[in-house]
Amino acid sequence: MSDLTDLQIDELKLHLAQRLRELKAEIRDALVQSDQQHHKDLAGSVADTGDEAVADMLVDLDIALADRHVVELRDVEAALGRIRDGSFGVCIDCGNAIGHERLSAYPVAKRCIRCQQRREIVYSRGTTPTL
Repeated sequence: MSDLTDLQIDELKLHLAQRLRELKAEIRDALVQSDQQHHKDLAGSVADTGDEAVADMLVDLDIALADRHVVELRDVEAALGRIRDGSFGVCIDCGNAIGHERLSAYPVAKRCIRCQQRREIVYSRGTTPTL
């Protein structure tokens, strides 16, 4: 059960909606800019291996930035979905409330601090947890 007031939820919803608009604009701008940039064409046509490495790196950076924006966009959309279905502010692991302070700092949070810390410890090793 969420401990958030309607006013707090409305405030966070406005923040999430604003971030959603920003992300869509950033993704759109990145796509337009990538069409205009020539380093993606340069990557396959340079003769110097140093220039080719730089061109490849620039292409990879563009892709990584766009991917980061898309992942964040999905998180924001999921948080807005949780607001709509009434599960916003409830930890997906333990079912306890996620504090308003945490949600103010990170509105797409799906877990309370305790469950998130536990998850980070388990998955920090880079392996899939086992029983």
